[in-house]
Amino acid sequence: MHGLDLEADGGRRPTARRPRIALYSHDTQGLGHVRRNLGIAGALAASELSPEILLLSGTPYARAFDLPPRTDCLILPSLRKSLDGSYAGRLDTEVLIPVRAQAIAGALEAFRPDLLVVDKVPRGAFGELESALQLHRSRGGRAVLGLRDVLDAPDVVAWEWQQMRGTEAVAEHYDAVWVYGDPRVYDPVAEYAMPTGVADKVHYTGYLAPRIRQPRRVGSPLILGLLGGGQDGYALARSLLDAKLPPGATAVVVTGPYMPADQRQRLERSVATRPDRRVVEFVPDTGGLIAEAAAVVAMGGYNTVCEILASGVPALIVPRTVPRREQQIRAERLEALGVVETCPVAGLTPQRISRWVDTALHSLPRRRAIIDTEGLAVIPDLAASLCRTAIGAGRAAS
Repeated sequence: MHGLDLEADGGRRPTARRPRIALYSHDTQGLGHVRRNLGIAGALAASELSPEILLLSGTPYARAFDLPPRTDCLILPSLRKSLDGSYAGRLDTEVLIPVRAQAIAGALEAFRPDLLVVDKVPRGAFGELESALQLHRSRGGRAVLGLRDVLDAPDVVAWEWQQMRGTEAVAEHYDAVWVYGDPRVYDPVAEYAMPTGVADKVHYTGYLAPRIRQPRRVGSPLILGLLGGGQDGYALARSLLDAKLPPGATAVVVTGPYMPADQRQRLERSVATRPDRRVVEFVPDTGGLIAEAAAVVAMGGYNTVCEILASGVPALIVPRTVPRREQQIRAERLEALGVVETCPVAGLTPQRISRWVDTALHSLPRRRAIIDTEGLAVIPDLAASLCRTAIGAGRAAS
């Protein structure tokens, strides 16, 4: 039994509680970070570990997704990254960061997680996790730094890692570094020349690909356009909606919630009288749509790629190249392995999409490289081991 147990004399004594896990994502652009942590939370909640989970997220759209059992979310004041790489929020950064830092520290002090999983930024945005990490470690809590497969071009990562004192942060605060990818696609330890102190803590989980039901592609073929958060996806959406598709085909574009309102409205007006074209702002389960699609044209964000890997659907990736080259690098590596095809934004036209769709729908499936997509099955066991260590340390100290 979890929670409180009643003794015969009417007294109350605490009994063994569920493990507690906190997942932090700074969410400065798009939906990638929170979607990744929601996927991890779902896998943990469904596992034998059965923990209580607290998400710490900087995007209000975290509440638009279905939360797993025993999971709740603290929404931090928003901090967003613009396409030129600068950061801004509704409050001045000098005010915003202390507010976020105190909110995070207070939440972790009350929740007292056994395990803290930090997405990508080892000290948090602008160092906002520093005091919380120190307190968490002083209480015997365990911490993991989670990294997607590709961060950026190696020279950019080296500079950023030095600026944030990443190596020192891993040494001071973290028990492990989980890389959410397959080194046969991209090996960040080698590509980024990670120092021994970091490399020794790395565990490759495999891609965090969801379980997608067997495709049920019946009736007219669905051509799906996925723009991630949507802040820079207008060109892709416009080209797909203007493309000439095979008879009977339908195009559906999911713009994402961050597409500027005037751009989304232009797209909606353009399809108002076209029953074979649809524009949707947000879908919490894009994996379900991918399962029904005959072909996908998408930007190259991590979560979208994971869903494509899980489904096996033919995909044309149109990666962004600013403010990071992450999507471009990932797409090129996957194309070299025969998993996807790519097209630069500069070469994207309705005619290019028309030709690709026609080929994708009428060609036999190509032999693909075998890529590890079992990350969501692996992480619960890794988390359980760290939670047991943390709980044991807590008992020894009490």
